[in-house]
Amino acid sequence: MTQYGFYFDSSRCTGCKTCALACKDYKDLSVDFAYRKVYDYEGGEWIDGEDGPRVASMFAYHASVSCNHCDNPACVHVCPTGAMHKDADSGLVDVDAGKCIGCGYCHMACPYNAPKVDRQLGRSVKCNGCAERVAEGKSPICVEACPLRALDFGPVEEMAKLGKRANIAPLPEPSYTDPNLYVLESDDAQPAGTFGGEVKNIKEVM
Repeated sequence: MTQYGFYFDSSRCTGCKTCALACKDYKDLSVDFAYRKVYDYEGGEWIDGEDGPRVASMFAYHASVSCNHCDNPACVHVCPTGAMHKDADSGLVDVDAGKCIGCGYCHMACPYNAPKVDRQLGRSVKCNGCAERVAEGKSPICVEACPLRALDFGPVEEMAKLGKRANIAPLPEPSYTDPNLYVLESDDAQPAGTFGGEVKNIKEVM
């Protein structure tokens, strides 16, 4: 099996959300669903300087996140029907629409908020890594759409050479699910699993 994964360059991302919009358009998603989300993460404080002037420790950056097609996917482990599964050839996590009963366990278990339950369809929906495009030798639509080339996709052995595994706040510590997302941090980036900042567009990404 060739395990595929994403790479994200935090130093390049401007938060334009072209990746998220391209995904919504390609997948024909309603306004209630987004398979890729861009988090606006900000924080810091003013510190009294030794010589009198106050010094700012502010930071702000963006994090583009979709399903991370984890090595140890929580969504797969809790699925009672086997509908949520990892593809044997690509390692991409997907939903078998014929098996899914829409219980929502996958949504509750995923620390990245990737699966959602579409009540109109009666089943879970999520990013599948554009598996149909990958099978044709193409990149996922989000990667192709990024104007700053902040996203990439490929075998995890190659992505791991470019960055560290999901090591950026507001993401949780990668040890929970071993996500196949590799990140090159910007200068402002905070470590995963820390809480020194806030997601400023929380309604947009939930």
